[in-house]
Amino acid sequence: MRRLKIEFYDDSGCRHSISLEGPLTRDKIARILDYAELMGGLASTPTSRVPSQHARTKLERVRDLVLHRLREATFFSDEVRDLYQDFFGEPIPLTTVATYLARFVDRGLLHRSGSSGRWRYAIAERAPRVQVE
Repeated sequence: MRRLKIEFYDDSGCRHSISLEGPLTRDKIARILDYAELMGGLASTPTSRVPSQHARTKLERVRDLVLHRLREATFFSDEVRDLYQDFFGEPIPLTTVATYLARFVDRGLLHRSGSSGRWRYAIAERAPRVQVE
């Protein structure tokens, strides 16, 4: 028995997962690939995009926004939340942003100062660079 699984993310970051099991024909596979191309998973011509739009998870999106949009500034978690909502057009809870920023501090990506009620963040001097595809 043959199995085929195709996973891809469309331009909006939505994950598509398609599994086929059984007798596979070229026609079936072609229809699945047509669907993937239609949904934006297989672009026929490369397009130039903002690096943060390649991110798949909210964590990756927040990281990319911080690294690319707030590199030269100090910032608060509510500013990151507002930037995320403006840039991606979708809500994100402040608690989620605060959790992600705390993880970035633990990983050495950010420095944090202030108090737990109002942390101020900045990019660490030796923050790892994100590769642009």
